[in-house]
Amino acid sequence: MRRLLTVLLLLGSLAAARAYDAFADTNSAAAVPAAKTGRIIKVLPLFLDLKGHDAKSPSLYDRDAYQAFLRQHTNEISAIRFDVLWKASNAGGAKLKLRAELRGIGEHDMPRQTVLETQVTPAFFRSWTSLTLGGDDLKNFGSLIAWRVTLWDGDRLLGEQKSFLW
Repeated sequence: MRRLLTVLLLLGSLAAARAYDAFADTNSAAAVPAAKTGRIIKVLPLFLDLKGHDAKSPSLYDRDAYQAFLRQHTNEISAIRFDVLWKASNAGGAKLKLRAELRGIGEHDMPRQTVLETQVTPAFFRSWTSLTLGGDDLKNFGSLIAWRVTLWDGDRLLGEQKSFLW
């Protein structure tokens, strides 16, 4: 009988604690709106061939092998595409900015820097967005050395991911 009363007392105190937490959360949420948060989950820098393909087949192994081939045969590269997986919370329908800053080595071993930007709208779940540097911009830029991808709400940084050499 004591064990039953002890279990009931513990369950009752847990229920009371949860009810208090729910009450406190609803009252504090009404007083202060939740802040926008965001993060960059994954960045995939991919070389594209002259046909705009990053792989010969849908296999991840084939994609990695073809990317190694393109790194060795730079004359067959037409563009660099950054596939970015990102997420934003409490943003509503706000317009956010996804920015990729790139550093490279151009002609005569001169350092180059360029920025790719796009406006994004948060979805309920995570989103993939692509940023591409190609054509004459890629030829003037040279070879990619380092990158940094950031997610911005106006002038407020929400998330960032950067390469090892940044």
